[in-house]
Amino acid sequence: MSSAVKIPLLDNPQAVSLIAPTFVGVVLLVLWQLACTYFEVPAYLVPSPAAVGKTLVQDWGLLTHSLIMTLQITVLAFVVAVVVGVLLAFLFVQSRVIEVSLFPYAILLQVTPIVAIAPLIIIWVKNTTAALVVCSTLVALFPIVSNMVLGLRSVNPGLLNLFKLNRATRWQILTRLRIPSALPYFFGGLRISSGLSLIGAVVAEFVASTGGTGAGLAYQILQAGFQLNIPRLFAALLLIAMTGIVLFAAMVALSKAYLGSWHESEMGG
Repeated sequence: MSSAVKIPLLDNPQAVSLIAPTFVGVVLLVLWQLACTYFEVPAYLVPSPAAVGKTLVQDWGLLTHSLIMTLQITVLAFVVAVVVGVLLAFLFVQSRVIEVSLFPYAILLQVTPIVAIAPLIIIWVKNTTAALVVCSTLVALFPIVSNMVLGLRSVNPGLLNLFKLNRATRWQILTRLRIPSALPYFFGGLRISSGLSLIGAVVAEFVASTGGTGAGLAYQILQAGFQLNIPRLFAALLLIAMTGIVLFAAMVALSKAYLGSWHESEMGG
């Protein structure tokens, strides 16, 4: 009787979550390389992974400098979005009248395309970096506000009645009941907002089309497209994608660090 061969790594969920997507990515890259080689696809149409990697090495200094500029906008916008979003959520939960009066305007900002208002913001805000941060913040703000409001509202009614029965103040209810209950929602909002802040920064850079020493990755993509330097375009896109993955992974790690010891959403994950 034959027995199934057990692979120890497959019994480890964390190892599987790392190995499985890596394996799929490697297979896709190999197929991409083989297709480009077999069909002799020109690099100015679709560059092969080898061509993208070569360009990434050759233009590393230029691309990393642009990446730093884009990352600077992203981080600043993300921090501002978190601070403003949390403060707005605290304001909304103080009164239903305040929430129903102001929350529709938060939705309005979310559904308004940033490319439509970015030119106005760039005109109004003279400092280019500040204008890009404002644009990116508007994109990243809504997930923080909506998730925090939902979390602050999603308290156990029995515990809320217990706090009120013991004459707890609004501040005590907020800090000792509502905020702990809202933390899982808050970290969920961080995962979404971190990626949106990067998207907002790239879109704002596209609209601004700023060059010179302060050029971000979006400007490099535009220039590569104009020059038909498609390998550099793909290399810049790769850096943006990898940055988004790193930001998301950082938010996941932060969530596990704060919630892993007591909340069921992260325990045993």
